[in-house]
Amino acid sequence: MIEFRDVHHSYGEREVLRGIDLCLDEPRVGIVGANGSGKSTLVRMINGLVEPNSGRVLVDGLDVAKQGREVRRRVAFVFPDPEAQIVMPTVSEDIAFSLRRHRLSRSEVDARIAAALARFGLTDHRDHPAYLLSSGQKQLLAIASVTATDPAILVADEPTTLLDRRHTRAVMRHLEALDQQLVLVSHQLELFAQWERVVVIDDGRVVADGPGAQTIPYYRALMDGADASDRSPHRAEEGSC
Repeated sequence: MIEFRDVHHSYGEREVLRGIDLCLDEPRVGIVGANGSGKSTLVRMINGLVEPNSGRVLVDGLDVAKQGREVRRRVAFVFPDPEAQIVMPTVSEDIAFSLRRHRLSRSEVDARIAAALARFGLTDHRDHPAYLLSSGQKQLLAIASVTATDPAILVADEPTTLLDRRHTRAVMRHLEALDQQLVLVSHQLELFAQWERVVVIDDGRVVADGPGAQTIPYYRALMDGADASDRSPHRAEEGSC
């Protein structure tokens, strides 16, 4: 359970979140919004990359601002550019690096590396230089590295934004197959057509919240400049705790 309770946040004088109240407990949650709407700030609060100016963010009852270490054990984060996350020279070393604080035996580390490589189709690249991977493979490595720690939640902020269509499909196939709760930010609206929960953020507020089959048409109308305000499939308060 991820909870936002009356969350506000500003960068200087620019207010980017305005009274967000949400409970997110579905296995797959999409977040959509225009550039500058506040959606990336919102999801970066889930593991404490950004702290609210006021209000609270809770993960499984843990206050992110006060219990950040415990929260980060539960929540993994994937950035748009995988090169911001890949820090070690080879594929296997990068996965091992993510496990360094988990007090695992050498055999347990090796087993997790092997499982992650197999799951994301990287076994043949185990000892390859990470920088030689394709863009899609780099993003899969970033996901493999953070999910090897066995988090409960994966937050992915536009993980396909730098990928072509083929690699986007590959990354999304792996993301949707994960056991973890997935919170995904994306501008590729077709990805959310069948999702149970998609939240629309506009000007720092939740303006629609419901199944993707309903919220995505609403968001398209909003972006096209139509008066969608009376056609919101679920008012913002229905997503509150």
